[in-house]
Amino acid sequence: MYAQRLAQRRLATVHWAAALRVQRFRRLTTVSPPPETPQPSPSSKPYRYEKAEPERSWVVQKIRANPVALKIVRALGRAMGYGSTKQVAGRRTLAMYEQVCAIKASEDRVFWQACDLPPTFQSWFTITNLHIWLLTVRLRALPQPHGVTHIQGLIDHFFLDVEDRIRAVLQPVDPDTPSQTDFYAPPSFSDTTSVPLATKKRGRAPDKLVRQQMHILKEQWAGLGTSLDLGLAMGDAEMAGAVWRNFLGARGARGIPYNTSPSFRRSINPVTGGKMSMAKLKLLERGFESEEATDDNSGVADYPKDQLDKYVTYPELMVDIVAYIHRELKRLEGISDDDLLGISKELGREGRGVEVLKFGPI
Repeated sequence: MYAQRLAQRRLATVHWAAALRVQRFRRLTTVSPPPETPQPSPSSKPYRYEKAEPERSWVVQKIRANPVALKIVRALGRAMGYGSTKQVAGRRTLAMYEQVCAIKASEDRVFWQACDLPPTFQSWFTITNLHIWLLTVRLRALPQPHGVTHIQGLIDHFFLDVEDRIRAVLQPVDPDTPSQTDFYAPPSFSDTTSVPLATKKRGRAPDKLVRQQMHILKEQWAGLGTSLDLGLAMGDAEMAGAVWRNFLGARGARGIPYNTSPSFRRSINPVTGGKMSMAKLKLLERGFESEEATDDNSGVADYPKDQLDKYVTYPELMVDIVAYIHRELKRLEGISDDDLLGISKELGREGRGVEVLKFGPI
């Protein structure tokens, strides 16, 4: 009797397991229709992805939840000068310099090649200096203290970048290191020494040499600005002279040698470099002609006899650059002070809207 009941229970278990297998098999093999996607109504707006706001730290949450603590933090920020006129001007002019001025040499590289301006750091400095001056002319018209703070901030960013570039030029770098600009390339170890790169340790540019170069470039910045200011006040002839001296290498200053034998000659400035004693100046004047005939590896010199036809295009190049200067000054004059300052209620967003200042092609 017991054995019969046990057999019935085993048989029922087998049937239950078989039924369960069949049910699972049907569930897996049955293809269910895909759910219908609700179609948006014609009047409904398309879905716009909104970026999730990052989770704030507990410190920020505590400060925002406490009005007194938030007021104290904002007061400390104002006391430290974060929202002062000078700080805002510094952040605004940084965007001006990086996005408007520093890139112009690369953008107009083809034109400057037509001027036979060599692709060197010196050429980049002169071209960038021109666009710094163009913005400075417009910034002078700002109400005070914005005019002074923005001009000072723009010049500070310019020379900080110039110092970094000088150090990169004066010390050899790894050829795989990306350059700061595609207008010129810094020298590499392969250009300056025969020692393999792997066995040569990169050194630091001497501070004394950097200071000397910075002093020379400061004089060039002041000289170009003064000559362009004079040209703006005196007329296009004076402006063309400034362009010829600074951007066309002052080629042909001693005359065009049509009937003389071809010889190397370049224009020099005997007082370039700042402080110079009278004895050194007289010594240099006595050897003026020998200095003119010395190649300083700048790539700027009078054209040889077989290239004298290049002087024919000089008036056209001067007209193009002078017209470019007047056109951009007129365009900057039409930009309102608010667009120029980029007044924003959000701290740290002072660089917005700087695209309106970008220069056009020459």
